[in-house]
Order: sequence, then C-alpha cells, then structure tokens
Amino acid sequence: MNKIISSPMNYIGGKYKLLPQILPLFPKNIKTFVDLFCGGCNVGINVAAKKTIFNDNLIYLIELYRKFDSLNKKEILSHIYNRINQFNLSLSNKDGYLELRKLYNSEKNPLDLFVLVAYSFNHQIRFNNSHEFNNPFGKDRSCFNEHMKNNLLDFLNTLNKNSVDFTSFNFDEFDFSGLSSNDFVYCDPPYLITTGTYNDGKRGFTGWNEIEERKLLKILDSLNEKKVSFALSNVLDHKGKENLILKNWIKENNYFISYISKNYANSNYHTIDRNKNSTVEVLITNYNPQSVVQENFVLKLA
Repeated sequence: MNKIISSPMNYIGGKYKLLPQILPLFPKNIKTFVDLFCGGCNVGINVAAKKTIFNDNLIYLIELYRKFDSLNKKEILSHIYNRINQFNLSLSNKDGYLELRKLYNSEKNPLDLFVLVAYSFNHQIRFNNSHEFNNPFGKDRSCFNEHMKNNLLDFLNTLNKNSVDFTSFNFDEFDFSGLSSNDFVYCDPPYLITTGTYNDGKRGFTGWNEIEERKLLKILDSLNEKKVSFALSNVLDHKGKENLILKNWIKENNYFISYISKNYANSNYHTIDRNKNSTVEVLITNYNPQSVVQENFVLKLA
C-alpha cells in the first residue's frame, strides 16, 4: 500500500507510528492475516492479504467495526452528525456528552460509541466492570474534527476493498486450526512489564498477567510447529524491569528479534538505547525477517 491508513480510533498502544518499521518485516503473499489483538486495527488494515481477520475480546469495539463494514459512508456520517446535532456536542458541552454516554450505556448502539470516542478525553475507549463506557469528557480537547473524519473515510474505503472478518474471542479461544503455512498471525498483546489500565482485569474484561503471557507463548509455539508464520510485538525491558519469561522463551526456541526504534523518525531497528531506564521494544518472529526485507528490496528494484 502506498499510503499508510490511520485508524479513526485512538487506541492505547496503537502501532500506527511504528508501521514503517514493522510492515517491511512481514512476509508477502499472505493468504489469511490474523490480527489477534486488533485494537484500533492499525496493523491489519495496512496489510495486504487475501483475507484479514480482526479479533479483539472487547466485544463493543468489534461490534463497531462490524457496523462500519455493514453500512455505507453516507449512513455512518449521517448518524454521527445527527448525534452531534441532537446532543449539541462541542468542545465545551459536557452535559451533552454525558447524556449521549448514558444513552449508549443503556442501548449500546455501536455507532454511538464512535461518537463518544470522538468527544472523550484523548479519544480513548474505557469501560468499567459493569461494561459501561466511562471515559470522561475531553473538554476543550476532543471533537469530531476534519482529521478524524478523513481517517474514518480512509479506513472505511480500505475496509470496503478488502475481504475482512471480525471476531471477539479471547486470544486463547480463537480457532487456529484452519491456518496453514501461507497464513500469518500478528500479536500485539498487553505488555507484561508496562503499566496500562487494560492490563489490570478491572475493566470487565480479561486482564494480563504471567499466566496469560505463558498461554500466548504456548499458542505461538504450536503455530510454529504447524509452520504458520507469526510476529509478536512486545518489550523486553522497561524502566529497569525485564520480561524474563519472554527472553527465555526466545532463547529456548531460537526465534528472531528485530529491535524497534522508539524514535519514530528513525526506522533503523538495529539501533537501540540500552540504558537501564530505556524501553526495549521488539518484534519477535519465527522466520528470519532479514530475508523478507531483502526480498522486498529486490522486488522494489524490479
């Protein structure tokens, strides 16, 4: 793809800025691409595959994507602007935002979730233990602006062109049995050694801990045995902490590590700041990514 598509959702941990480093490391000629922790869909929407499966255990997010896929752009924009007018949504009208939030929590209309996100603090998605959307109002900061609209339209155009499916399984309930050597699984799970509200298990959805980490790594091992290629985004070190589970797993299985630069302007993943307080972000694969990069370079020259 000549243009990198940005998700209209500002999802915590989104990989949009890292895509110039990550995408060249993915294999070509993918039959089915599985975005196992799809979040904002930044990765999956930018991968050329015959079919893409977007999966996330946040069912309300998946319902929104399904609605995006089932309606045309005119219907979607009409709903958004109708809600903006109905609740007089603006950069300053907190009461209107809270009224819409109350309506969404009672009816769970997927498109209302998108309108809420547009006006919520930092455009983020947050639910409480009762599965009620509870992100506060983004006063003087958040609204459905032209930038967000253009991202939405680009996202919808790409969805319409591609063969996609949306599922809402927990990662360990996803059915991998139909995958073969021409398929590819990408994982961007919560990071074990970083702090995030999505890790704590107090939002009404499965949290992330060492048990979950080991489950995922075991699944990836089983994919490797089936000759299914995978890539895992994660961090090895973060602010003095290290993920020994992950480091030992890589070493035991001889998987490949590509270092991802935190300086997004620098896409040289060989460069890494190793001071004790640094975050070492990596892409772990069960194939040699350098062979993919080399192949891409040859194809580009041709």
